[in-house]
Amino acid sequence: MSYAGLCIRLRRIFNKNWRDFCKRNNKHTTAMDTNNHYQNNESEQTSGFSNEEFNQEAMGAEVSDVTPDAETVEEAEAEEEVNTLESQVESLQQQVEKEKKEYLFLMAEFDNFRKRTLREKSEIIKNAGENVLKGLLPIMDDFERGIKAAETSEDTDVVKEGMTLIYNKLKKYLAMNGVKEIDPNDDIFDTEKHEAISVVPVADEDKKGKILDTVEKGYTINDKVLRHAKVVVAQ
Repeated sequence: MSYAGLCIRLRRIFNKNWRDFCKRNNKHTTAMDTNNHYQNNESEQTSGFSNEEFNQEAMGAEVSDVTPDAETVEEAEAEEEVNTLESQVESLQQQVEKEKKEYLFLMAEFDNFRKRTLREKSEIIKNAGENVLKGLLPIMDDFERGIKAAETSEDTDVVKEGMTLIYNKLKKYLAMNGVKEIDPNDDIFDTEKHEAISVVPVADEDKKGKILDTVEKGYTINDKVLRHAKVVVAQ
């Protein structure tokens, strides 16, 4: 603090103490004013400054004292704002790193799930094929026995009956696996189920566009066409 500022502060302290003294002793306010004037003159004589010079020096002292404080406050606020922004940036970086790790973990889990699903699907298809073929083996055995019986038997009716039993057994097994015949008695031509291998002209208008004969049966599996029926269509 400068010399002028120190004098101002001492004067204020003295004036405050004098006012308290006057109040305690019930003095008239004029005495306090006179004393203040005396003290002002004494301060001016002691410091060697006039009133105008003293006031200018005091104002300069106050400005010099206040300005560094304002700059310090602004610097402190700026530093605090910078620290806050740095803290937010660090927090966001940590959040990004965390989400990146979670994303990579989910990608790895999804890739493992995809590979596992493909493997299970391949195994299901493979095992389904094995089960179907395994179910055909007893029917194959029946055919072999039927062939041996036909070689030594002279009764054609017995052989025919045996072949019919094997055929019905095979047909039942196919139906159990969802394979069914397309109705051969259906005489309405349907491109979704039938394949026309031949066209025969007819005179009857009612038969035109209808099936005259089924050359090869068609089959469906679970209501989906497995093989189209090959038919002859009237034209």
